[in-house]
Amino acid sequence: MLKKLLVGTATALAVTATAGVVSTTTADAASKKVDMKEVNVQFVPSVQADKMEAKTKPLEKLLSKQLGVPVHVSVSTDYNTVVEAMGSKKVDLGFLPPDPYVHAHSKYGVEPLLQSERYGINDKKGDGSNTKKLVNSYRSMVVVKKDSKIKDAKDLKDKSIAVQNTTSDAGYIFPIVDLKKDGINVLKSSKLVTVKGHDQGVLSVLNGDTDAAFVFDDARNLVKDDNKKVFKNTRVIKYTSEIPNDTISVRKGVSKHDQKEIKKAMKHVANDDKQGKQIMKDVYTWEGVTDTKDSNFNKVRDYQKKIEDMQ
Repeated sequence: MLKKLLVGTATALAVTATAGVVSTTTADAASKKVDMKEVNVQFVPSVQADKMEAKTKPLEKLLSKQLGVPVHVSVSTDYNTVVEAMGSKKVDLGFLPPDPYVHAHSKYGVEPLLQSERYGINDKKGDGSNTKKLVNSYRSMVVVKKDSKIKDAKDLKDKSIAVQNTTSDAGYIFPIVDLKKDGINVLKSSKLVTVKGHDQGVLSVLNGDTDAAFVFDDARNLVKDDNKKVFKNTRVIKYTSEIPNDTISVRKGVSKHDQKEIKKAMKHVANDDKQGKQIMKDVYTWEGVTDTKDSNFNKVRDYQKKIEDMQ
């Protein structure tokens, strides 16, 4: 996310062909803080990619100012695109959910720089409101229509379920594994319908396109502005176990010095800068970032193995 710049004006470069949405900027800083000539940053879409483009673009200027080099921000088409782009060094910094991070770490030596923090969700209220406590984990949930005949996990047999990409922790892996503990293997007994974005999962249930959806808790907040009765017209039949929060990860080959500077800049933008904090809240409902380490994601590795055993 971050980069320094040359003194004077610099021409922004277009990002990578792997990116779904690309933006460029010229750094304003008078002195370079990193050795890299530019920094390419890529987000994975939590909602439709085109909706994230305008929200993420301002980060280019904020990070460039901190690093002193041009920063290019893009939105990928899916999780795998970011992982492969980092492996080929076309993307330096990736906003990776836990499962894609674990794959990127194993395959390409990607390392986690930071982990997101959010306010917890007050599930007892059932209205999507937050608690006052910052947490570094969250849950997935199975949502159905309020008047649905689906009452518990076993009722999902022969039903259609909106899911995310197979590398999505909240939209695929964790609910599938935890539902197996309840006695149903939806991989074999239900119809899984892939949608792009957790907002689309919620809408598929509201519109009657699917009987249920696997989404993060509480993804209904993504659509409540346009669907005022989303909480009244839906209900949750299951919550999963805790999932580690998303990462900001760095590709292999970025020097320790540059990693340190990028981490410092990202912390400032996400934790202290008013505009930066709002961007992260709008894009991912993040309230900030904190230090992390690879071992924080061992639970994800365990769930990966469990879902492989189910197939």
